[in-house]
Order: sequence, then structure tokens, then C-alpha cells
Amino acid sequence: MLRFGIMSTATIGRDHVVPAIQDAENCVVTAVASRDPARARAMADRFGAPHAFGSYEDMLASDVIDAVYIPLPTAQHGEWTIKAADAGKHVLCEKPIALRADDIDALIAARDRNRVLISEAFMITYAPVWHKTRALIAAGAIGKLRHVQGVFTYYNVDPQNMRNQPELGGGALPDIGVYPTISTRFATGSEPLRVQADVERDPTFGTDIYASVRADFGDFELSFYVGTQLAARQSMVFHGDKGFIEVKSPFNANRWGPETLELTDRNRSETRVFHFQDSRQYRLEAEAFARQALGGKPEVVSLEESKRNQTLIDAIYRAGEQGGWQQV
Repeated sequence: MLRFGIMSTATIGRDHVVPAIQDAENCVVTAVASRDPARARAMADRFGAPHAFGSYEDMLASDVIDAVYIPLPTAQHGEWTIKAADAGKHVLCEKPIALRADDIDALIAARDRNRVLISEAFMITYAPVWHKTRALIAAGAIGKLRHVQGVFTYYNVDPQNMRNQPELGGGALPDIGVYPTISTRFATGSEPLRVQADVERDPTFGTDIYASVRADFGDFELSFYVGTQLAARQSMVFHGDKGFIEVKSPFNANRWGPETLELTDRNRSETRVFHFQDSRQYRLEAEAFARQALGGKPEVVSLEESKRNQTLIDAIYRAGEQGGWQQV
């Protein structure tokens, strides 16, 4: 069993990842750390974790954990990932693991010098619906892929929310723009060559609140938009010359709606529907991470993969600022 320590009592960890770790077959939460000892103790008690720490440093210095899960504000991800690795702990860090691709080089160096596992928590890469999508595309079910279309939006104008605070790494692209990019790259196995983009920032917050993106993958094109001040919507469509695939609940499986994939032929004469009743993508993520940390074969998102995805996000920002096509 891989013993996890949870770094902070953030909502994503408390409501989704920690219950998944506790439900997993090969890992367990043994400690929670918070700068507020009472909050650490309360969350530890909630999940039956025996240890609570009033500082992140104290938890990293302990021998009661083998790995940490980091759901801190985005701007703190790199700092604490390196500190955890230098303490000899494996690291599962929430996305985005860094705000610039070049920053990931320091994480790779920390991983290598400490011989630990560091992975960005892209839970969708463990979801059955995305593995099915990738398999159908590879098998030629939609023929030659020509276009991918994506959208991910929600409405949040709370000035206290970290997503609206640039100093904490807020913004639409870091928070949700990473999903259409990682899912397209995961499903197709292809990398983008260049991008165009329009990026809009909130005049009060200073964060990017909308981005419309066109990415050239050579054989096909990805177009998507993301927004943090739009009515909530999410969808991904892969369109080929023989048919198309629509992933109905692509990112927040089950929370957004039923995890469903529809495969439609070119004449719309037949639509096959694939249902995934309970993807448990967070549990699958935790189990895959634990297997690799305990010596199993590589099956998690590598830092090199994370750097490639962040390189695309960096190019989108450049395209929004400079206009025209930008090389990835």
C-alpha cells in the first residue's frame, strides 16, 4: 500500500481525490497537512487518517507517508512539488503542475535526482471513455480524422476564488484550457505544430476569462473555446470522413452528466452509444500512480508529457498577445 499525505484541505482533494484514494486497492491516506492544525485534524478524522500536521514541512519530514497529493493554488505547485521530491516523497500534483513549460525542467531535475515519481493529475487520461475514444480512432472507426471541436466553460465571478486571482495562477487556460489540449493529444497521439488564438482578460481580475483557439496538428485541426464567465458547457467531438465521435461528459465524468460516447457513421444512419456507468477516474488515477510508485510499469502522465501540453498552452498565450500563427 502506498501511503499518501494530503497537502491542504482544498475542495478538489476533500470532495473527489481523497475519497478515491481511500477507495483504491493499493493506496491509502495516512496524513493530512494544513497551515491550520484544526482543519488538518478535522479532515484527517473525516477520512480515518491517523496523522494530522500543522505544517506541510512537518508532514514531508515524517516517515508516515510515501507520497503526497498536492491540490494547492496553482502558483504553489512547482515549489511544493520540488520540496516533496527533495524529501524523498512521490508526488501527484493537481493540474496545471506549472504555469510555463520551462518551469517543468526543474521538476524533471528534482524527480531524477531523488528517484521519485512525479505526475500531473490529469484524471481524464485514466477514464474508460477516453481509452475507448482513443481505441476507436486508432481502429479507423471514424476514418481519417479531420477536425476536433471542444468546449469547456463555467461561470465564476467570485473575486476571492483562486481562479480569478492571477497571483495564484488563476485564469481559464491554466484551469480548463488544459483539458481540450490534453484530451486531443491523448486520444490522437498527435502533437500540434502551430496555433492561432484570441484571449480575453477580465479588466478587474486581470485573469484570462475567455480563449478561442485554433491548433494545426498537420493532418487535422483542433478548434476549441474555454471561458470562466459563460454558462456551463463541455463537449468534445472528433470528426472524420467516415463518421464522428462525441464524448458527452468529457471532463467532469458523472458529475457533469452520464459518461457517454456516441459513434455516428457518415450518413447518420447509425449511432452506437457506449455507456460507462461509473468511471471512477480519480480512483483509477490513484491506483495507476501507486502501481508505478511501487515499482510497476509506467502508466501515469509523465513530466515530459506535461511539458508538451504546457508548451501548447504557452503558445496559445503568445498567439493571443502577438496575433497570427505561433509555432508550438
